[in-house]
Amino acid sequence: MLRFAVLLLCAGLALPGLANDAATVSQLAGVLSVRQVDGVVKLLALNSTVRAGDLLSTGPKSYARLKFVDGGELTLRPNTQLRIDDFRFEQDKPEQDNAFFQLLKGGLRAVTGLVGKRNNLAAYKMTTPTATIGIRGTNYGALYCQDDCADYQTNTGQVPANGLHVDVHEGQIVVSNALGSQQYEAGQFGFVGPNQPPLPVPASAGVPIATDRGINRPPETVLGEQADRQNFECTME
Repeated sequence: MLRFAVLLLCAGLALPGLANDAATVSQLAGVLSVRQVDGVVKLLALNSTVRAGDLLSTGPKSYARLKFVDGGELTLRPNTQLRIDDFRFEQDKPEQDNAFFQLLKGGLRAVTGLVGKRNNLAAYKMTTPTATIGIRGTNYGALYCQDDCADYQTNTGQVPANGLHVDVHEGQIVVSNALGSQQYEAGQFGFVGPNQPPLPVPASAGVPIATDRGINRPPETVLGEQADRQNFECTME
């Protein structure tokens, strides 16, 4: 049975940011939940904070934008699961920067902040089931399909194959696994299938996420409406 335990008396007010907060929910349409490291599950709202160790999940037709303390952003698409493995940012100690994520399913767009711009490539990693994405100051998209991408299309209208699809709007990314490594520049698309090395793909076969102009319903078309947004944060059991 679902039970809601109200935080702050469900008054719609968020706690002030703490030093170990990684990001804030800056835009939300639909349902965004988090499972914290202590096992507590919450439904999040605008201005809710997330931390390292949190497992975030969006519901069907739900979009959420996270604003990180270093200025970076992650925009989660419907039916996406993302774990924040580690996130550390101290303005005066760039050598201690870390931004490590796991995309377990679904898709997202990432705009990197200072962690991805002022340190070496190893400071930022987006791990997926088939490969790891490293960046250097960029705006990129990632979609991991496992028989669940029927609502997405390639640039020529095909259903994406199972595996990791990436595209780059600005900057560059390096996608690597045990079988190889591939760099992608702005305007390029890539794919990593199960038990395959990262490969470049022609634009016609690419899946637009960061570069989407309407094929896969860009988040702005939904987040601009702020449909079904929650105005309080609650735990659930």
